[in-house]
Amino acid sequence: MNTNLKTLLKASSVLAIALMPASAAAPPAGPLLGASLNAGGQSISAPMQIIILMTLLTLLPAVVMCITPFLRITVVLHFLRQALGTQTTPSNQVLLGLALFLTIAVMQPVALDVYHQGWEPMEQGKATVSEAFDAGSKPMRGFLVKFAREKDIQLMLEITHSPTPRNHDDLSMSVLVPAYILSELKAGFQIGAILYLPFLVVDLVVASVTVSIGMMQLPPVMISAPFKILLFVLVDGWNLVIGSLMKGFHT
Repeated sequence: MNTNLKTLLKASSVLAIALMPASAAAPPAGPLLGASLNAGGQSISAPMQIIILMTLLTLLPAVVMCITPFLRITVVLHFLRQALGTQTTPSNQVLLGLALFLTIAVMQPVALDVYHQGWEPMEQGKATVSEAFDAGSKPMRGFLVKFAREKDIQLMLEITHSPTPRNHDDLSMSVLVPAYILSELKAGFQIGAILYLPFLVVDLVVASVTVSIGMMQLPPVMISAPFKILLFVLVDGWNLVIGSLMKGFHT
């Protein structure tokens, strides 16, 4: 397995621990994913370690889909396909694969920081699970705060009845994660609405022309589809859309 892929997997495991209750996130000592987990000087049986590992792997898809750029990218690509009117082209597998690799490109620096600050000390026995989580969550918290809107953070503070934090470092992940998800959903829908507009104009023009000449044999959607695809290709649409999305995560 590629070294970078291993690093990303380990970093994702630390993030998955962050979403678990405190009691489940701090198992007693024992080799798990190559790390020695210490809590109270007690050891844990191999079957229990396997259960903990499987739990983390179960949470991993939710971590990847919800607290990474994967969320916004998939929403935008879905809107783009609907605007083009191509139904199932590109297929879901292609869109998800593209979103996944773009997410890895954006999150790799963050994942490496999480790995070096959180997992490495725990793997070397220099930090407990709690200390590793505190250190490893800082880069992830910085990423989430960068894209979470203040309005959404305030909403989650009210929902969870949490005290008003002095700064972003005092925000808990239980507040920051859903606030980030809400912010990314809004951003994705905003971009999707903008993508729809030029294709909507093409649909309106084609529909008005076909009605005015009395050509009712074919639905306007079928006639406008080639024009929308041609327009998208001529302006190099994939480059524009993906380029704009990626630049939005590096501002």
